[in-house]
Amino acid sequence: MSNDRIDTVGLGTGGPLVGVQGLGCMGMSASYGPTDETEARATLERALELGVTLFDTADIYGFGRNEEFIAPFVRANRDRLTLATKFAIERREDDPSFQAIRNDRAYIRASVEGSLRRLGVDHIDLYYMHRRNVDVPMEESVGAMAELVAEGKVRHLGLSEVSPGELRAAHAVHPIAAVQSEWSLFSRDVEEGIVETAKELGVAFVPYSPLGRGFLTGSFVSADKELDSKDWRRTQPRFTGDNAAANAALLEPVRKIAEARGVSLAQIALAWVQQRAEVHGLAVIPIPGTRKRTRLEENLAATRIALDAAELAQLEPIATKVAGNRYTDMSFTAVGRE
Repeated sequence: MSNDRIDTVGLGTGGPLVGVQGLGCMGMSASYGPTDETEARATLERALELGVTLFDTADIYGFGRNEEFIAPFVRANRDRLTLATKFAIERREDDPSFQAIRNDRAYIRASVEGSLRRLGVDHIDLYYMHRRNVDVPMEESVGAMAELVAEGKVRHLGLSEVSPGELRAAHAVHPIAAVQSEWSLFSRDVEEGIVETAKELGVAFVPYSPLGRGFLTGSFVSADKELDSKDWRRTQPRFTGDNAAANAALLEPVRKIAEARGVSLAQIALAWVQQRAEVHGLAVIPIPGTRKRTRLEENLAATRIALDAAELAQLEPIATKVAGNRYTDMSFTAVGRE
């Protein structure tokens, strides 16, 4: 890949310009097994050099350790990047079975202070509600987030895994800059409503796991047999047992297109996601995660691949054939509530 920087796009109406591809930072210190920290830090630097400006983390990734990991990089480049983090998922290190979704005002205020402290900054550029608790009125939770904007602790607001109605309700309280959900060749349920709503409201869409948590790269087939014992993907329905084998077979058209173009499976999968911006007419900023510079450069090259109609037609049926849910418990997603 050349050293040319990637293009930019507005992060929602009134939001900052960011690179058309961001970087998901979770795997640098959480969920995906051991990390080479030196290489991971070099990947952050290389990303910024190549025009990636949206860096995404959350307070729950590694119980705050992911925010701490990227903090030196963020502080050293504070005026050159857009920092996104999230609140709402409450877990306990001493009780792996515990999980709660907190959207109440007191929790939000405590969460932002914790994130600001760990990151060592005085404001967060994009603050997401990571998951929705339907027992808390949207007016209360987004109202509390809006107070953070008024106080200068947060610049822009985002939501993750919400329904069209939830996005509308939130946007009526305070402008929402971005909505985040899984969107890939394997996960297209967002196209049934939330994407159109985001377009209508001028909200940017930030697809997470655009590479199907690495499965779409062809780097592994069976998570429970091939991945590290501490890798979170070993618990996911799509990547284990009979589902894994069935889903691996779905990569064949991706592989054929990649071979014909002389590129990787990952680049075809990412190019498809990047092209959703043109297909649906809204800003789309995927945030693939990687800990390696070589993978980063490979991913960014996908921003310059335009799939033709015949290739898109070959990829179109894949999502309808995927075996297994995205999560073992889908109740924490918009799909699980609809």
